[in-house]
Amino acid sequence: MEFSVKKFDLFEELSLTQGVVERKTTIPILSNLLFEADGNRVAITATDLELSIRTSCEAKIRKEGAGTIPAKKLLELVRLLPDGEIRFKLLENHWVQVVSDHRNYKLVGMSKENFPQLPNFPHALVKIPVKLLAGVIAKTTFAISIEESRYTLNGGLLVLKPNSLAMVATDGHRLAMIEVDHKFEGFSSEVRVLVPKKAMNEIQRLGAEAEEQDTLEFAQDESHLFFQFGNRLLTSRKLTGQFPNYEAVLPRDANKNVVLDRNELQDALRRVSQLADQRSHAVKFILAKEGVEISASSPEYGEAKEVIEKDLKGDPITIGFNAQYLLDFLAAAPDGPISFELKDEQSAGQLRPIGDESSRYRYVVMPMRI
Repeated sequence: MEFSVKKFDLFEELSLTQGVVERKTTIPILSNLLFEADGNRVAITATDLELSIRTSCEAKIRKEGAGTIPAKKLLELVRLLPDGEIRFKLLENHWVQVVSDHRNYKLVGMSKENFPQLPNFPHALVKIPVKLLAGVIAKTTFAISIEESRYTLNGGLLVLKPNSLAMVATDGHRLAMIEVDHKFEGFSSEVRVLVPKKAMNEIQRLGAEAEEQDTLEFAQDESHLFFQFGNRLLTSRKLTGQFPNYEAVLPRDANKNVVLDRNELQDALRRVSQLADQRSHAVKFILAKEGVEISASSPEYGEAKEVIEKDLKGDPITIGFNAQYLLDFLAAAPDGPISFELKDEQSAGQLRPIGDESSRYRYVVMPMRI
């Protein structure tokens, strides 16, 4: 294997692989990138066995072939090299020579035979706008469980229908759900898949670079999910198991409702929660005719109380919530009015941004004893 590539092109693709490469692994080859020089491009692959990314960039190929290079060291080296052409050459014992003008480096590689074989991209099911998918992930990913024992909650449920796309995430204490209207050409079935959180994070990273009109091709086989972004292919193992019946926990009989401005509520919560108990993050809401009182107290820090003057529809209510759970949602919600809907002190509350008819975004959060 021998090729040369422009620093800018290579660095851009190397940066994309870093979220996938295993930092601490008992399998050394997973700390390496697989380079494959063929035609006029060099393909770069990273995997941690659960998630893989394969990308490529234009190159001048002098000798086709493949080899592996330590991912972290290569990224740092390329970052520090000046702009211009970088030449790579596979040497004996899997070493790789890297040359930039009169600068010469040799990195210890490993046999390409040890690099895991990745599944091939099957037939694409549907094309999804990249920004659309990245957007629904951003509005739900914070609600994913971080407890590894709750395996099926370590990702989000993606629901694709001919005229809509939905994403749902929950950790058992709160649930974030968004459904967006979109007509998918040539797609007539319904697909439900569990997408691991790490894959969702990488889709968001790839989506950050996408143009408004860019689409990705989505496919699946028995055990993998595939997201093809042009020359970049993200492959993820599916999460197995039964996702909770989220539709059953969506509140339907909330009879108390107040509409609050997102920024006003967020600012008040940020201030009041400074004096909340640092373990429970508990804040108390008193919703009455004259407005919404938000308060918190702790023996270590003191007490805080703020009132937002708003009209309440329904009877007064006193209820407690985890302030951090509410702040997570408010950070993801769009600017504008938020409908805060409650039934009683023991039932889950629901928050909904109102004003955007094309997407249905709701956040359900369990109350706390106060």
